[in-house]
Amino acid sequence: MLDACAELVDEVGYEGLTTTLLAERAEVAIGSVYQFFPDKRAIVQALTLRTMESYLQRLDERFASDDLTHWWDGVDAGIDEYITMHRTVPGFRTLHFGDVVDLHLLDEQRDNNGVIADQLARVLTERFGMTDEPRLRFCLEIAVEAADALIKLAFRRKPEGDERVLAEAKALIREYLHRHVDATDAVQPG
Repeated sequence: MLDACAELVDEVGYEGLTTTLLAERAEVAIGSVYQFFPDKRAIVQALTLRTMESYLQRLDERFASDDLTHWWDGVDAGIDEYITMHRTVPGFRTLHFGDVVDLHLLDEQRDNNGVIADQLARVLTERFGMTDEPRLRFCLEIAVEAADALIKLAFRRKPEGDERVLAEAKALIREYLHRHVDATDAVQPG
Protein backbone atom coordinates (compact mmCIF):
# COMPACT_ATOMS: atom_id res chain seq x y z
CA MET A 1 0.00 0.00 0.00
CA LEU A 2 2.85 2.39 0.76
CA ASP A 3 4.35 1.86 -2.70
CA ALA A 4 0.97 2.58 -4.26
CA CYS A 5 0.67 5.68 -2.08
CA ALA A 6 4.07 6.95 -3.27
CA GLU A 7 3.10 6.47 -6.91
CA LEU A 8 -0.23 8.22 -6.44
CA VAL A 9 1.29 11.17 -4.60
CA ASP A 10 3.62 11.71 -7.55
CA GLU A 11 0.69 11.55 -9.95
CA VAL A 12 -2.08 13.45 -8.15
CA GLY A 13 -0.37 15.19 -5.22
CA TYR A 14 -1.30 14.93 -1.57
CA GLU A 15 -4.57 16.81 -2.03
CA GLY A 16 -5.66 14.46 -4.82
CA LEU A 17 -4.83 11.31 -2.87
CA THR A 18 -7.85 9.42 -1.53
CA THR A 19 -8.18 6.12 0.27
CA THR A 20 -10.36 4.90 -2.59
CA LEU A 21 -7.63 5.66 -5.15
CA LEU A 22 -5.10 3.98 -2.91
CA ALA A 23 -7.19 0.83 -2.57
CA GLU A 24 -7.66 0.67 -6.34
CA ARG A 25 -3.94 1.17 -7.05
CA ALA A 26 -2.87 -1.32 -4.39
CA GLU A 27 -5.54 -3.76 -5.62
CA VAL A 28 -6.97 -4.25 -2.15
CA ALA A 29 -10.40 -3.76 -0.66
CA ILE A 30 -11.05 -0.35 0.90
CA GLY A 31 -11.58 -2.16 4.21
CA SER A 32 -8.00 -3.39 4.04
CA VAL A 33 -6.77 0.18 3.80
CA TYR A 34 -8.81 1.17 6.86
CA GLN A 35 -7.64 -1.92 8.71
CA PHE A 36 -4.13 -0.43 8.78
CA PHE A 37 -4.69 3.32 8.34
CA PRO A 38 -7.54 5.48 9.67
CA ASP A 39 -7.11 8.13 6.95
CA LYS A 40 -4.82 9.36 4.19
CA ARG A 41 -2.73 11.40 6.63
CA ALA A 42 -1.81 8.19 8.49
CA ILE A 43 -0.87 6.50 5.23
CA VAL A 44 1.35 9.41 4.22
CA GLN A 45 2.87 9.50 7.71
CA ALA A 46 3.79 5.81 7.41
CA LEU A 47 5.28 6.45 3.96
CA THR A 48 7.26 9.42 5.29
CA LEU A 49 8.60 7.42 8.23
CA ARG A 50 9.67 4.66 5.83
CA THR A 51 11.39 7.26 3.66
CA MET A 52 13.20 8.77 6.64
CA GLU A 53 14.38 5.32 7.72
CA SER A 54 15.64 4.71 4.19
CA TYR A 55 17.45 8.06 4.20
CA LEU A 56 19.14 7.29 7.52
CA GLN A 57 20.08 3.80 6.34
CA ARG A 58 21.63 5.29 3.19
CA LEU A 59 23.58 7.73 5.36
CA ASP A 60 24.76 4.97 7.68
CA GLU A 61 26.01 3.01 4.65
CA ARG A 62 27.79 6.06 3.26
CA PHE A 63 29.27 6.89 6.65
CA ALA A 64 30.51 3.33 7.08
CA SER A 65 32.70 3.66 3.99
CA ASP A 66 36.28 4.85 4.28
CA ASP A 67 35.64 7.50 1.62
CA LEU A 68 34.54 10.05 4.22
CA THR A 69 37.55 11.43 6.03
CA HIS A 70 36.17 14.65 7.56
CA TRP A 71 32.85 15.62 9.12
CA TRP A 72 32.08 17.94 6.21
CA ASP A 73 32.30 14.93 3.88
CA GLY A 74 29.48 13.51 5.98
CA VAL A 75 27.48 16.71 5.52
CA ASP A 76 28.05 16.51 1.76
CA ALA A 77 26.93 12.87 1.82
CA GLY A 78 23.74 13.88 3.64
CA ILE A 79 22.98 16.48 0.98
CA ASP A 80 23.86 14.08 -1.85
CA GLU A 81 21.51 11.42 -0.48
CA TYR A 82 18.71 13.97 -0.15
CA ILE A 83 19.22 14.99 -3.79
CA THR A 84 19.34 11.36 -4.90
CA MET A 85 16.07 10.66 -3.12
CA HIS A 86 14.47 13.62 -4.93
CA ARG A 87 15.50 12.01 -8.20
CA THR A 88 14.80 8.35 -7.48
CA VAL A 89 12.37 7.70 -4.62
CA PRO A 90 8.69 7.72 -5.62
CA GLY A 91 6.68 10.24 -3.63
CA PHE A 92 9.70 11.96 -2.09
CA ARG A 93 9.78 14.98 -4.39
CA THR A 94 6.19 15.73 -3.40
CA LEU A 95 6.22 14.79 0.29
CA HIS A 96 9.87 15.31 1.28
CA PHE A 97 9.86 14.45 4.97
CA GLY A 98 6.17 15.24 5.41
CA ASP A 99 6.14 19.03 5.43
CA VAL A 100 3.45 19.08 2.74
CA VAL A 101 1.09 17.28 5.09
CA ASP A 102 2.11 18.64 8.47
CA LEU A 103 5.26 20.35 9.75
CA HIS A 104 5.02 18.02 12.76
CA LEU A 105 4.28 14.80 10.88
CA LEU A 106 7.36 12.97 12.18
CA ASP A 107 7.12 14.20 15.77
CA GLU A 108 4.38 16.13 17.57
CA GLN A 109 6.89 18.25 19.53
CA ARG A 110 9.44 19.05 16.80
CA ASP A 111 9.11 20.11 13.22
CA ASN A 112 10.13 17.63 10.53
CA ASN A 113 13.43 19.34 9.65
CA GLY A 114 14.31 19.47 13.35
CA VAL A 115 13.88 15.70 13.51
CA ILE A 116 16.15 15.33 10.48
CA ALA A 117 18.73 17.65 12.08
CA ASP A 118 18.69 15.51 15.23
CA GLN A 119 19.28 12.39 13.18
CA LEU A 120 22.15 14.06 11.32
CA ALA A 121 23.65 15.12 14.66
CA ARG A 122 23.47 11.50 15.77
CA VAL A 123 25.31 10.14 12.75
CA LEU A 124 27.90 12.95 12.76
CA THR A 125 28.69 12.43 16.44
CA GLU A 126 28.86 8.64 16.07
CA ARG A 127 31.02 8.68 12.93
CA PHE A 128 33.26 11.69 13.51
CA GLY A 129 33.31 12.07 17.28
CA MET A 130 31.77 15.51 17.24
CA THR A 131 30.41 16.66 20.59
CA ASP A 132 26.64 16.32 20.66
CA GLU A 133 25.67 19.66 22.13
CA PRO A 134 22.83 22.16 21.66
CA ARG A 135 25.02 24.37 19.42
CA LEU A 136 25.61 21.51 16.95
CA ARG A 137 21.90 20.69 16.80
CA PHE A 138 20.96 24.35 16.34
CA CYS A 139 23.46 24.81 13.49
CA LEU A 140 22.30 21.60 11.85
CA GLU A 141 18.67 22.78 12.06
CA ILE A 142 19.66 25.99 10.25
CA ALA A 143 21.66 24.01 7.69
CA VAL A 144 18.82 21.53 7.07
CA GLU A 145 16.30 24.35 6.58
CA ALA A 146 18.59 26.18 4.15
CA ALA A 147 19.51 23.02 2.23
CA ASP A 148 15.87 21.94 2.05
CA ALA A 149 14.79 25.30 0.62
CA LEU A 150 17.60 25.45 -1.93
CA ILE A 151 17.14 21.87 -3.07
CA LYS A 152 13.42 22.49 -3.56
CA LEU A 153 14.35 25.55 -5.63
CA ALA A 154 16.70 23.47 -7.77
CA PHE A 155 13.93 20.95 -8.52
CA ARG A 156 11.41 23.69 -9.28
CA ARG A 157 13.83 25.17 -11.80
CA LYS A 158 14.60 21.86 -13.54
CA PRO A 159 12.89 18.49 -13.16
CA GLU A 160 16.23 16.73 -12.61
CA GLY A 161 17.50 19.51 -10.32
CA ASP A 162 19.42 22.59 -11.41
CA GLU A 163 23.06 21.61 -10.87
CA ARG A 164 24.16 25.21 -10.33
CA VAL A 165 21.68 25.68 -7.50
CA LEU A 166 22.60 22.29 -6.00
CA ALA A 167 26.32 23.16 -6.08
CA GLU A 168 25.63 26.51 -4.43
CA ALA A 169 23.50 24.82 -1.77
CA LYS A 170 26.34 22.48 -0.86
CA ALA A 171 28.87 25.32 -0.80
CA LEU A 172 26.60 27.49 1.35
CA ILE A 173 25.91 24.73 3.87
CA ARG A 174 29.55 23.70 4.08
CA GLU A 175 30.72 27.29 4.61
CA TYR A 176 28.01 27.95 7.20
CA LEU A 177 28.89 24.85 9.20
CA HIS A 178 32.63 25.55 8.98
CA ARG A 179 32.04 28.97 10.53
CA HIS A 180 29.51 27.99 13.17
CA VAL A 181 30.17 24.45 14.29
CA ASP A 182 33.05 23.99 16.68
CA ALA A 183 34.61 20.99 15.01
CA THR A 184 37.91 21.26 16.81
CA ASP A 185 36.93 18.32 18.97
CA ALA A 186 35.98 16.19 15.95
CA VAL A 187 38.28 13.25 15.54
CA GLN A 188 39.18 11.69 12.26
CA PRO A 189 37.86 8.18 11.67
CA GLY A 190 40.29 5.36 11.87
